[in-house]
Amino acid sequence: MAITRNGCEGCAEITCASSKQVLAQDIAKNVRTAYDRMQSRGMSACLFGSGGTCCRNCNMGPCQIIDGVDEMLGICGANADTVAARNFARVVAAGSAAHTDHAREMVRGFIDTAKGEGPHCIKDVEKLKSLAAVFDITTEGREVNEIALELGEKALAEFGKQDSTPLSMLKRAVPKRQALWNKLGIAPRGIDREVVEMMHRTHMGVDQEYENIMLQASRCALSDGWGASMLSTELTDIMFGTPVPRRAIVDLGVLRADQVNITVHGHEPLLAEALCIAAQEPDMIELARKQGAKGINLAGVCCTGNEILMRRGIPVAAGFIQQEIALATGAVEAMVVDVQCIMPSVTEVAKNFHTDIITTNYRAKMEGAIHLQFEEHAALESAKSILTHAIKNFKKRRDFFIPQETKLDVVVGFSHETINYMLGGRFRASYRPLNDNIINGRIRGVGAIVGCDNFKLTDDAHEIIARELIKNNVLVLATGCAATSLGRAGLLTPEAARYCGDTLAEICETVGMPPVLHMGSCVDNSRILIAATEMVRQGGLGDDISDLPAIGTAPLWMSEKAVAIGQYFVASGAQVVFQSLPTTGAKKFNKYLQEGLMGQVGAHWNVASEPLEIARLMIEKIEAKRDALGINKKKERVLFDMAMRRDLTAGVPGVGCHGPSGA
Repeated sequence: MAITRNGCEGCAEITCASSKQVLAQDIAKNVRTAYDRMQSRGMSACLFGSGGTCCRNCNMGPCQIIDGVDEMLGICGANADTVAARNFARVVAAGSAAHTDHAREMVRGFIDTAKGEGPHCIKDVEKLKSLAAVFDITTEGREVNEIALELGEKALAEFGKQDSTPLSMLKRAVPKRQALWNKLGIAPRGIDREVVEMMHRTHMGVDQEYENIMLQASRCALSDGWGASMLSTELTDIMFGTPVPRRAIVDLGVLRADQVNITVHGHEPLLAEALCIAAQEPDMIELARKQGAKGINLAGVCCTGNEILMRRGIPVAAGFIQQEIALATGAVEAMVVDVQCIMPSVTEVAKNFHTDIITTNYRAKMEGAIHLQFEEHAALESAKSILTHAIKNFKKRRDFFIPQETKLDVVVGFSHETINYMLGGRFRASYRPLNDNIINGRIRGVGAIVGCDNFKLTDDAHEIIARELIKNNVLVLATGCAATSLGRAGLLTPEAARYCGDTLAEICETVGMPPVLHMGSCVDNSRILIAATEMVRQGGLGDDISDLPAIGTAPLWMSEKAVAIGQYFVASGAQVVFQSLPTTGAKKFNKYLQEGLMGQVGAHWNVASEPLEIARLMIEKIEAKRDALGINKKKERVLFDMAMRRDLTAGVPGVGCHGPSGA
């Protein structure tokens, strides 16, 4: 197999123009990226691991299971379905745990803010009061910080609850879905409890039946989607401001030749927000000037990038698969990281340049990095210490290359509240216009493209799927690195309406919105749950999420968090499509995920291997929902004559051919 940076069989081809330009430079000739490692492996992925039938849950193995072959059961006797279900459930538990730990830190930061500690304040009072009502907190006649403190303390208690009372946020779901969760016994209790129970039940010798294992996997995932992630998103909005539409820039070209470039990579917004505040302080700006720079340029990477992009318009330099390439520009003084999705390889790439990798969270240290702990109770001071270290690297910068022709404008910041306002205005904010346009067929349905970047498929897969969806009048919602990728593809602007089918284009042009709505980071998929629930409440599209002509995909999923997200959407009644699942080695369990779950929760997993296949499957599922709702019938426009108008109002008291009596 030839080793090139243009892709290989089974590997992603680099299609991003700026990434190609950077890697073509002499300064990057010694940089090895994930693309290089993928191409030089010289071996295919383990079939047992890919199929989910490799078991390491005890020390009698590891056992490699072949479905249907008695001699290839686990040493304990576990069959392929049991092993694959346990492995899948553990992926859900790990992904849920990552979101849970993230959310707990956000709640703790929220409590500090409510106490008046740190540089932040309560910015969205209306949302504070709305969420307080969900937790049965009295707001009338009380100070804002007093309400916030009670909310924060009640939110923190959700993590450690030990009784069987469901999580408070479940009350936001439609009644039919709540009743189903209770019937199945999967309404989550304490957030941490569900992760612990999932890990216990998949320990050797505990839960052996794949359907029973998956009931707990659903409960664990729901504790993430309707618990941890939703809490994180809502409290972050209250503290830092609910996103509103704003123009910004994405791509590697956002780095500046004459400024200190600091990339912020990870997932917890507390660090990034503190850095944004500190970077505007006069003493930091003066320090940068003393080092010969004109200023400080913060740029986001991965989901932290999405957070500060939405709220502050801070540009995003790179998604997950570009993190090494951002360093290969030679123009980055420091990459500041916290938790999740940071490749260990970034320290090796940084050795080729003057760049420092600065870790800031005690949970996530790296060999070859500098650790400067971010202290939440002294956030501004910690942020200044990190910035000072980075600024002093500016004088060490040598050769560098920043792409100049690849920067793209994006419009971001489409929270649930923004969409509500955008469709109905301040005094009539409503999802009614969206529902009406789905019912009349101008919008066929809603497709969500979420999750990670990956090296297994072409890096323009997100773009291929989105273009096919909007061409067929499907409105697209996007989060995470998928959203950043779609921004680089030029689909996050109102001007992208030219790629839409006629009716979606007309709506986008009328409202002034993009056909692909950037809704935030991967933890912000909870916004999509809220939006879907509101669509049901508005009426006309069934009485549960499972009735909606809507479907989601994470085509380039990489992280365990993506599987947790997929499972909480399925358990909420929304179908999802992935490019692959690690379950193919277990026939009955694999069929259960892709068919059997429908009978329990009204949705199931789908698998399609190529981008266009994914898009067309999504459209097919949307059309099936439209058929089931009876809204796929084409209606001819009829000009009513007087006799038809009389027939229409016949028998309706007080109504004649001129309208209500007395009019």
